[in-house]
Amino acid sequence: MRFPFVLFLLLPGLVMAQDRRPSHCIALADASPSMHYVHKASWQEPLDDYTVRISYIDHAMFLLQTQGGLSAVTDYTGFIGTQEFVPDVATMNHAHDSHWTSVPDPRIPHVLKGWGSVGAPADHHLDLDEMLVRNVTTDIRSRWDDGIEKDGNSIFVFEVAGLCIGHLGHLHHEPDAAQYAALGRLDVVMAAVDGGMTVDLATMTRILKRLRSSIVIPMHWWGTGTLQRFVSGMSDTFYAEYLEESSLEVSLRDLPSRPTIKVLQPAYLRHSEN
Repeated sequence: MRFPFVLFLLLPGLVMAQDRRPSHCIALADASPSMHYVHKASWQEPLDDYTVRISYIDHAMFLLQTQGGLSAVTDYTGFIGTQEFVPDVATMNHAHDSHWTSVPDPRIPHVLKGWGSVGAPADHHLDLDEMLVRNVTTDIRSRWDDGIEKDGNSIFVFEVAGLCIGHLGHLHHEPDAAQYAALGRLDVVMAAVDGGMTVDLATMTRILKRLRSSIVIPMHWWGTGTLQRFVSGMSDTFYAEYLEESSLEVSLRDLPSRPTIKVLQPAYLRHSEN
């Protein structure tokens, strides 16, 4: 019989998969939690239970903070502000040098590169108990390999406080069916809306309307003109809210009932004036 032999060959992979905490974002991709509002606060304020703070630092960098004290910085470039602060996790993408650094702070416990090595794609499934960080790879444009770098970008997904928070990175094409499935439900998504260096605005609009996230936070925008063109293209489906702050607080119970674009003002981390 060949069956036992085949099972033996597959067993290591099965054991590895069983060791990983399952993604609730994929399991509940069809769920539609909805309530009413989002809190806003300084990045240094304490957080309520089951709440995540998202702070826009600059360009494509965001700081995610949990009630239990975990933190992650997306598309980390090495400088996040004058405030002395070391995150637990830093994710990076290398399509441009404004999304990564070759010399990350050595004190950061987990530095996750969005690109692989030796022909293997990046594969992250970092379980920090309160936060699970995983990635879905996409291709990027390149001067090498016929103009495509396979799996050169990662969409990082942060599963925390019951929320599924996605950062699209330096996305160069619409995800295919398998990539959409691997992402699962995204309650909050940070999306590049420059309209040129990543995907064009029509493509990004199509992606976000398919994801149907409760909150979209624009990033990678070059002035108000680009931002306004993006918001206008989404206005038939998404409500837009312009915030004066760089941070907002999100919980599963307080997601907006209508899909909403939340425009944050980027600000490097510094001591609170209060």
